[in-house]
Amino acid sequence: MSAITSIIQQKNIDTNSPSVIVKNKRKELNMTQLEFANAIGLTSNGDRTVRRWEKAETLPSKLEIEFIKNLKKKVPFPNPRKFDYTMIDLFAGIGGTRLGFQLHGNVKSIFSSEWDKFAQKTYSVNFGEEPHGDITKIKEDDIPEHDILVGGFPCQAFSQAGLKQGFDDIRGTMFFEIARIIKKKRPKMFLLENVKNLLSHDKGKTFSVILNTLDELNYKVFYKVLKAADFGVPQNRERIYIVGFNSEYYKKEINFKFPEPTNVKTKVGDILDPVVDEKYTISDKLWEGHKRRKREHKLKGNGFGYSLFNENSQYTNTISARYYKDGSEILIEQKNKNPRKITPREASRLQGFPKEFIIPVSDTQAYKQFGNSVAVPVIYNIASQMIKTDKEFRKQKKS
Repeated sequence: MSAITSIIQQKNIDTNSPSVIVKNKRKELNMTQLEFANAIGLTSNGDRTVRRWEKAETLPSKLEIEFIKNLKKKVPFPNPRKFDYTMIDLFAGIGGTRLGFQLHGNVKSIFSSEWDKFAQKTYSVNFGEEPHGDITKIKEDDIPEHDILVGGFPCQAFSQAGLKQGFDDIRGTMFFEIARIIKKKRPKMFLLENVKNLLSHDKGKTFSVILNTLDELNYKVFYKVLKAADFGVPQNRERIYIVGFNSEYYKKEINFKFPEPTNVKTKVGDILDPVVDEKYTISDKLWEGHKRRKREHKLKGNGFGYSLFNENSQYTNTISARYYKDGSEILIEQKNKNPRKITPREASRLQGFPKEFIIPVSDTQAYKQFGNSVAVPVIYNIASQMIKTDKEFRKQKKS
């Protein structure tokens, strides 16, 4: 008889009891009670519900218990068993770029890197693997050979909201972490993503450095600003996408074209929940503050301030990592009461994440994660074109 079995018997603990199942599963996933509540879709005061379950003060339903039991056994987005391409996911965040490629069914992720512990947790729950940490501390030789490199390198240094110091800002140098890996591993293709303002930062000098670096690495480079709203996502999110093809491998001229807009009509109502917890309605104090600041900005002749949307709006503003602070960029109108923030699940839909995507973190962390992530349908369409280009090249090579 093992020591653990002996202790369980001495304390008369029923390992099949709901309280033990819940507690063991939560600890297995290394989650707090709040994170666990979010992961299984509990709403207001979910952490209190989990706490009461673990104390056996109340019981989860049979369906809830079955869902909890299987939470880790089958991750929502496992790697495909059969694949044509391998990829690595740098500055991975919660895996939005990986997801855009993996949804094709023939791309396997074999390495990922993300330093934020909360993003690592979300990534792990959804893909079944925990990303490696700080990319600056990872040697090139420790990264496996791969066909495709993807990376949304930190954009704070280039965005209008940032300090605009570019390569003088340490966050701006993260591009060179990507460059050193490309230089060593020579992937066939890469996809990089950043804010639109990267193009104009420092009068275009920053972007020229990036293009020159990639040219020196002997890659044929294509870039374009794409809007999420053009690909079925009700969000006015503009990002620059940089695609590269290894000229040593693709000897002939590469005929890559960015995807055309899908022309799917969008409206904000498509991502909104029919019923939302009252905790997302902003307080009188915050609402008055929003209105006051908007009046002040208007007097100064600028358009800053909160933005209101409703179910019939074509799209929202861009959701940012700072959304958790006051939600001013996207507020949803409500009849006879203050407007509300979108929920984390609505934020996931606003970025085009599938409904199966698990959100195991607090609202604050979820807003940061989705604000920092990518519009998955845009990535999916770019990946389609990259894969198509490679297949056409291989077909010509055989003929």
